[in-house]
Formats: sequence, C-alpha cells, structure tokens
Amino acid sequence: MREAARLFDPAEFAEGDLRFPLYDGDLEEAEGIPPEVQALADQIAQADAVVIAGPEYNKALSGVLKNALDWVSRTKGNPWKDKPVAIMSATGGRAGGERTQFSLRLAMVPFQPLILQGPEVLVGITDSQFDADGRLINEINLKALEALMARLRVEARLT
Repeated sequence: MREAARLFDPAEFAEGDLRFPLYDGDLEEAEGIPPEVQALADQIAQADAVVIAGPEYNKALSGVLKNALDWVSRTKGNPWKDKPVAIMSATGGRAGGERTQFSLRLAMVPFQPLILQGPEVLVGITDSQFDADGRLINEINLKALEALMARLRVEARLT
C-alpha cells in the first residue's frame, strides 16, 4: 500500500485505521457508530481515490477488512458511492491474493464504488518481492502497480 502511495505521487496519503470492535447491531443500537468508524467513513468520503491493499486469509478477504466494510456501511450517506477504488493484494503464497480480490469486489458491490478492473496487482511470495526499504523489486508487479496508480490518478481527476 505504501508503495502504491509512493507511485501515485503527488498526493496526500492517509492510511485508514481498521481497528474496530466486531460489528454488532446491538452495540450499534446501544452506543451508535464508534468514533473511529466515523473517522474512517469521513476519510473515504473526503478522499479523491482509495487504495485497498490486503492479504488473503483462508481464501478470502480478511475478517478485519470485512468488519470495517460492515461498520462503514452503517454510517450516514455512502462514502464509497462513485469513489475510484484500486484493489491490490500481497500474500506469502504464490497466488498473490486472487481470491481476496474476488471476494472484496463482491463485498463492495452494494456500495457502488468505481472499482478499477485492472491491471491486477497480485504480489505473491512477498518475502522476496520487496527490498529493505519496502520498494517493490519484481518488475512485472512494479509495472502493473505503476499502471494501476496511473489509472487511479485519471479516475480521481474525473470525479
């Protein structure tokens, strides 16, 4: 994700915090939307574009990410509506998170974002794909990420 932010440059980059309680309708009814959830929803709403990067957990998006999507869906308005979104994944395995991206795309359908369809950035075997400074060194993945960030810049200017 930080490599994507570097390549998107020039831009202000804000990383979202997804450390929320598990979504629970009873908790929401009793206490309302947690402030940290509202802060993330506000970040999304104010952003020109969003990058979602994640690992693959048990052949799907992580529970942490799904929980964040569930909570943000409960905020007023729809911060995702027509928002340009780039999806990427990185995993220790060889597939690079294909199923993460598929399940994330399905989970986001109700929010109606403008999810870029490619190029796909699927970084597998991550322990050998980045240098000590966190820079992507695999040329194929780097070119895909550069192209994805270029497309995201274009979409962000159009919205």
